[in-house]
Amino acid sequence: MRLITPPGVYAPQGDTELLLDTLAREDVGPGDKVLDMCTGTGVLAIAAARRGAETTAVDISGAAVTTARLNARVHGCRVRVVRGDLTRPVAGERFDLVTVNPPYVPADAPDVPARGPERAWDAGRDGRLLLDRICRAAPSVLAPEGVLLLVQSSLSGVDASIEALRKSGLRARVAARSDQPFGPVMASRAGWFEARGLVPPGVRHEELVVIRAVREVSAERFGEATRGGEPAERGTRADGPAPGTDTAAQTEEAA
Repeated sequence: MRLITPPGVYAPQGDTELLLDTLAREDVGPGDKVLDMCTGTGVLAIAAARRGAETTAVDISGAAVTTARLNARVHGCRVRVVRGDLTRPVAGERFDLVTVNPPYVPADAPDVPARGPERAWDAGRDGRLLLDRICRAAPSVLAPEGVLLLVQSSLSGVDASIEALRKSGLRARVAARSDQPFGPVMASRAGWFEARGLVPPGVRHEELVVIRAVREVSAERFGEATRGGEPAERGTRADGPAPGTDTAAQTEEAA
């Protein structure tokens, strides 16, 4: 997919590709509502919109919002693009599928950068400043049996994400994995990663994973939702069912 990718907006890389491949296996189409957080170029939102889903994209970066709108128009897709911080611009809404490729690279700084290209990948010393917030917030925007697809690096605590999602009431597992050599940013920090014990000496690759988490049907509605049978989890096309803040400055449909 050809995309406009200006400086300062995260260009799709191996993590994006892994998330796109996982999205392709989800049973998503007309009538479904999809949310793409940390949208960047908007590529994941466009992929969902191409399948007929009612799609919303969110990013805190004004440059990313503009880029996602332009890319949606170029590809003839209707995508509502909203500027804001994670789930805040869509508070009170519910989605059948949520995708997110957040900043998750460990950095020698305690906070997420306020500006600059590093804002698209740096996420604190353990890489979890955004991941932990997403794990807490995800249930609030998922419809019953809604699916979250979250991509991250093995360096930023895959087990911690799964545990946090389960504590938030979601059924979570690793749905996809891919081994990838360090890119320029990761390679420049390899010595620091070694000193922190994040990688063994000499290792210059990471495992990327997509975590798939599902919101359970609430106990109060269990009988109504199942009509006497077992609840059917939203399936996948490939393998069937398987277990600073700008809070909404602008909203626009790109068509």
